[in-house]
Amino acid sequence: MEPLLNILHEDADLLVVNKPAGLVCHPTKGDAWSSLIGRVRLHLGDAASPHLVNRLDRETSGVVLVAKTGRRAGKLKQLFAERGVAKEYLAIVHGHVAAEAGVCEAPLGRDESSVVAIKDCVRADGRAARTEFAVVRRLVRAEGEFTCLRVRPETGRKHQIRIHLAHLGHPLVGDKLYGSDERLYLAFVERRLTAAQRAQLLLPCQALHAERLRFRWLLRDWEFVAEPEAWFTDFIAGRPCADDWAERYR
Repeated sequence: MEPLLNILHEDADLLVVNKPAGLVCHPTKGDAWSSLIGRVRLHLGDAASPHLVNRLDRETSGVVLVAKTGRRAGKLKQLFAERGVAKEYLAIVHGHVAAEAGVCEAPLGRDESSVVAIKDCVRADGRAARTEFAVVRRLVRAEGEFTCLRVRPETGRKHQIRIHLAHLGHPLVGDKLYGSDERLYLAFVERRLTAAQRAQLLLPCQALHAERLRFRWLLRDWEFVAEPEAWFTDFIAGRPCADDWAERYR
């Protein structure tokens, strides 16, 4: 059985967890196990009032900070708003990225041409966004060529990493919305993904992992690092990945 939480750190003020891919941060169902905040409340007990300081997309795994009081949450959220937190992600993208390192600086706003209401895109009148990346490893599998990147978003726009990498011609493996066909996202939310569509995506979740957070808070330096899940590392290593769609989206 899946553990309640993968805890990286806990003290009187802070709980830091490695969120699994496929788990939403806030509840969409009544089951406490179905969301990260629900699981946190189960862990801390009924008297607790936890606050998620940062959030990740449902399919993104990695480091999430949980403040145990509103006062601590406010200070930490201010750090994020003032760009006082250094964030590093691991991403697996389609194709071999030619440059060893680079920057995508492209403004983001709503994609008015898309039928998906939550979809954004690069557009001239959008909000400024900047993403740095560096190659960790280029790999070849039976399915094609791929690159593992270390990504550092300097701004925190919605879907920023996903959009910027797709804009560069290297969308995330498994990305249903910003990959080759947004109809995969519609099929997913309507629970009608076919076996052929799952095979097209290659992975049950988008290959994006929030690996590291660094910041200065309460007069000390903090750093939290989370290891990616097995399906992520197996893909990089060239090993076959378990088909666990039913488990991920039960």
